[in-house]
Amino acid sequence: MPTSLDSASVAVIGGGPAGLMAAETLARQGVRVDVYDAMPSVGRKFLMAGKGGMNITHSEPLEPFLGRYGARRAQIAPLLDVFGPDALRTWLKELGVETFVGSSGRVFPTDMKAAPMLRAWLHRLKEAGVRFHMRHKWTGWVDAEVGLQPQALRFNTPDGERTVKADAVILALGGASWPRLGSDAAWVPLLGERGVAIAPLRPANCGFEADWSDFFRARFAGQPVKPVAIQVTDVDKKVQNRQGEFVVTETGIEGSLVYAMSAAIRERLLADGRVTIELDLAPDLPLQRVIDEVTRPRGSRSMSSHLQSRIGLGGVKVGLLHEALSKEAFTDATLVAHTIKQLSLTLTRPRPIEEAISSAGGVPFEAVDAHLMVEQLPGVFCAGEMLDWEAPTGGYLLTACFASGLVAGRGAAAWLGGRNGGART
Repeated sequence: MPTSLDSASVAVIGGGPAGLMAAETLARQGVRVDVYDAMPSVGRKFLMAGKGGMNITHSEPLEPFLGRYGARRAQIAPLLDVFGPDALRTWLKELGVETFVGSSGRVFPTDMKAAPMLRAWLHRLKEAGVRFHMRHKWTGWVDAEVGLQPQALRFNTPDGERTVKADAVILALGGASWPRLGSDAAWVPLLGERGVAIAPLRPANCGFEADWSDFFRARFAGQPVKPVAIQVTDVDKKVQNRQGEFVVTETGIEGSLVYAMSAAIRERLLADGRVTIELDLAPDLPLQRVIDEVTRPRGSRSMSSHLQSRIGLGGVKVGLLHEALSKEAFTDATLVAHTIKQLSLTLTRPRPIEEAISSAGGVPFEAVDAHLMVEQLPGVFCAGEMLDWEAPTGGYLLTACFASGLVAGRGAAAWLGGRNGGART
């Protein structure tokens, strides 16, 4: 083992936000850091996420912010105590990136772009001595040296297999969404064969499939449904209700509102095989108002024209009513009014994990210590999406990735210091 931190070496495997934050944290303490990534360049998923506007975090108070992490709130809270949304915005400012709060409370860089931020960050990391090794795909440890220090790591590179030794390792390899950008979950069997329990990877922030009619699919795929509310009863029999918007797809539904409800919907699907959600197509109108307006005499007008005239309901929302009601039922004004406020839509399965924005599952927090070191693999730390947690879009995913990278970096430095006789913090 090295005799001081400045003679220690750490391999950070994965060049996303969690890995880069771990690298920066270690470099600031004088540790020699090498970042390895299987892709030709780092931050590919980060850049893709920023194409529609780089939503970096959220401005809401910490209490509801923490609530976005659902069942893993208790495990994410200590990470955000160390590096929460306010600290992230301060860090960005120090990087030269100004931010602003949008109308939805989401926080963006002033130029809305991810690339300038990533360039500035990489420049600072390189100035701090961090070395980058691209097209290096981690394939595990050298078997004969497992458990020894320093650890011997194997990589596939364009020049063949390479063995690297490091005093500590930080794994920040992502989940299983967007594998073409590097998150291919190839690490799962590598940790599994070392006895690390892995929670099955599942799609998160994903779309779901519905059995549309051919006409509805051809006519409305790609159209947004807004405003609308979704209600679903989760596996704990708690009713969740949220308002927003989603998009009709050829296979079902997706979009921000669906993503916000995806964990509850997915878990019900896993438990029951199918799930019926309730849509409120007029969430800003009370039921009695809808009944009063829809049951007014419509004369020779069609029901569709009547709905447009009386409550401004048309287009894809009327299409959804036709999907839910028979031709005969669509002439029953009272039934139509009730269906507008509570339209049952059956979802049959989530879209493939490769299409999801993020993934749930991974290394359980129960398998790591407070510093994110894997209990069964001393000197190996995990950060980012490969840990078992999930959150909706809105900046929550990135915030926790940054925070976990910083905590893992500090943990690795503390562990190295402790091995050399220093106090572990």
